[in-house]
Amino acid sequence: MNVFVLTAGRSGSTTFIAACRHITNYTCGHESRVRRIGAERLAYPERHIEADNRLAWYLGRLDAIYGERARYVHLLRDPEACAASFARRADFGIMQAWREGVLLGGETDQTAHALALDYLATVQANIVQFLRDKPHVMTFRLERAREDFRAFWDWIGAEGDPVAALAEWDRRYNASPDG
Repeated sequence: MNVFVLTAGRSGSTTFIAACRHITNYTCGHESRVRRIGAERLAYPERHIEADNRLAWYLGRLDAIYGERARYVHLLRDPEACAASFARRADFGIMQAWREGVLLGGETDQTAHALALDYLATVQANIVQFLRDKPHVMTFRLERAREDFRAFWDWIGAEGDPVAALAEWDRRYNASPDG
């Protein structure tokens, strides 16, 4: 069984995988196949947990390969906090791709925050639509990470060091300046 952590990004996925590294009966990775294409892009080993915000662009292919056999975690963060974090990264990465590639430059009056909220709403809607018929789905909120991670641990039948895993949520990984 594979586990896919679906998120728009800026919601704790790096920390999620840091906590999963204390699980001994699964492998895990954060954006571990991001540079691959074709069949190799989604060729994850069995019993693997993967967090990658770009999976939101591969949902059709993910469904064709893993469908109902996988477990899916929908990782969420307060939308305003998430948008603020993305807005601080407006000139590179996914936000630059959203503005320049998807919106073809957007409009001159669109703020980085408004663009981030638009990106988040679009990706979240795509994830929700994808998950609508999946039998194994867990919603995970960054704001209650320690509680939700305990439930996640049990949900997948994790083995390892749960105390060390929970301690990872006390650290900040991949944080934007000022949050």
